[in-house]
Amino acid sequence: MIIKKDIQFLKNEISEIRKEIHKNPEVGFKEYKTSEFVKKKLKAYGIEEIHEIAKTGVVGFLRGCTGEKTTAFRSDMDGLPLREENCVPYKSVKEGFMHACGHDGHVAALLGFAKYAVDHRNEIRDNLVFIFQPAEEGPGGAEVMINEGIIEKFKIDRIIGMHIFPEYPQGKIASRSGALMARNGEVSLKVKGLKAHGAMPEKGIDAIVAASSLIMDLQTIISRSINPMESAVLTFGKIKGGEAVNVTADEVTIGGTLRAFNDDIYDKIVERIYKVAEGTETIYGCSIEVDFNHMYQIVNNDVFLEKSLKRAVGKEDYILSDRFMISEDFSFFQKKVPGLFFFLGCYNQEQGYTHPLHSNKFNFDEKILLSAVQTYVNLLNEI
Repeated sequence: MIIKKDIQFLKNEISEIRKEIHKNPEVGFKEYKTSEFVKKKLKAYGIEEIHEIAKTGVVGFLRGCTGEKTTAFRSDMDGLPLREENCVPYKSVKEGFMHACGHDGHVAALLGFAKYAVDHRNEIRDNLVFIFQPAEEGPGGAEVMINEGIIEKFKIDRIIGMHIFPEYPQGKIASRSGALMARNGEVSLKVKGLKAHGAMPEKGIDAIVAASSLIMDLQTIISRSINPMESAVLTFGKIKGGEAVNVTADEVTIGGTLRAFNDDIYDKIVERIYKVAEGTETIYGCSIEVDFNHMYQIVNNDVFLEKSLKRAVGKEDYILSDRFMISEDFSFFQKKVPGLFFFLGCYNQEQGYTHPLHSNKFNFDEKILLSAVQTYVNLLNEI
């Protein structure tokens, strides 16, 4: 992608912002310093309307020449509870916390775009809304922003989101229309039995045996209850139970995640989990409590906006993305207005930028942030 001179001018500014935020990671709804930093930058750039929302969220509003439509651009701000292992001058100064998912870069790119927009406001038709969202990693700041009326207050017509992504080559843009990222949820199943001596198991109800059978039966939901042409996953990554090797366990807790690209498929998995649990209760005489935490929705890209992105980026730099089972709360915005979410590639083997998101060695070349700004600018000319 050709980076124009007026974008190149932002290189040092964006780099300094990214490093400052990277050094000071803050987790969901505790992004106090990050929020203040963003507000000061927006004010310095000349953004006249700056609003606080969703505890630590920040919104900047810039009126366009015509103001007939309003386009929002969203960046998440939160870091992760992770100890950084990168040896860089801008390494996190907060022990046990790190920007391991690129949100520091997201903020830097959007602030750079805000500065560009102010400097070129006579060329911009739409009203622009710059959304700096807290708590994407959890419990979900997008939904809080929506519940507090962000869409209605700023009369947002469409929204754009971006994520730095090591699955694609550095500087490339990847997306697709329709489902891009999955709906997700968490499920906890508590199997309750009855203690007995291990030498006399018939006097109890073995929660471990029941739980073992339950896990195996739950694994048949995807393979036997879901259309093979649909994509879904049900993974159990946590199990806890038992107190002694010679006593039958009276309680076992199982925890897992479920994901799908289709709401009907997701709902069917939920329904079948309840049915399998009921069957296990009947067979083993135990009782099972099922608890769901339904989290993020499907990231579902608008067809027109995705086609506009293709034109904005150009054939050489655009990649038709795979669908990914990871999730994003940007999806809540897309439930309200047409939206576009795209990936900004950061993989570069020669420079050592090969680590996955949420790795304590995740890092990227900051020059890709100029590609993000250029993509935002080009998009404005296409939509």
